[in-house]
Amino acid sequence: MSAVSPSKPYRVGRSRTGLGLFATKPIKKGTKIVRYFGPLLDCRKKQDDAVENKYLFELNDRWTIDGSVRKNIARYINHSCRPNAESDVKPRKRKIFIRAIRNIEAGEEINYDYGTDYFKAYLKPIGCKCAACEKKRKKKRAEARAERLRVKAREERKALRLAKKEAAKAETQLSEKPKLEQKQGLNGNTVYAVASEVANGRLANGIRVNGRFRDGHSRPEAANGRSVAAKPSATKAAATATAIGGERQASA
Repeated sequence: MSAVSPSKPYRVGRSRTGLGLFATKPIKKGTKIVRYFGPLLDCRKKQDDAVENKYLFELNDRWTIDGSVRKNIARYINHSCRPNAESDVKPRKRKIFIRAIRNIEAGEEINYDYGTDYFKAYLKPIGCKCAACEKKRKKKRAEARAERLRVKAREERKALRLAKKEAAKAETQLSEKPKLEQKQGLNGNTVYAVASEVANGRLANGIRVNGRFRDGHSRPEAANGRSVAAKPSATKAAATATAIGGERQASA
């Protein structure tokens, strides 16, 4: 729908909330743009007081203008929390004009503040869709997204620092872990000795290292690595046999 008046600086056109009133040429601040009109309702009369719609405009406690008629072009003006126009109410003359409160450019939508009562009754339950509120919501959504990204990045950095800390801790523990050397004990059991305790082939606990014990004496080993008693030499064996023979002759 598009209604253009050749003598009026406005037209009815499509808006984000449905239909709206748009300037067709620049409108200076203080200019009366359009009159808000319709049947007068007397609130003292029961039938008038029973009328209910979104286009009722109160002049005072008694008189209300029913602006729902199609000829009332001002009914297409939408609400804005930051308007470029306002309602100029004249109770004595029972008239209402929409007047510019700042310079309005051609193509700009004309809007005014509907008031607290209307806002609470009709706009707040569904959320105000004026440009100012949409901009505010858009800004809040952008800030919320930015905050979520900051939190995510902070958590990722924290997780990365923790992972590096754990890796460094594991590496330190691995480097400080004692190196064990497999050794054979006196009873043939396998013994693990700390390499740092080995000094000059001996251990502080007396376990043999490289065939030696804590006292420094060597003992022969069997093929399986176990210690065995030393065999007597041939000279010592002959001397022992001679001594035994002499004892037998003397006794004879």
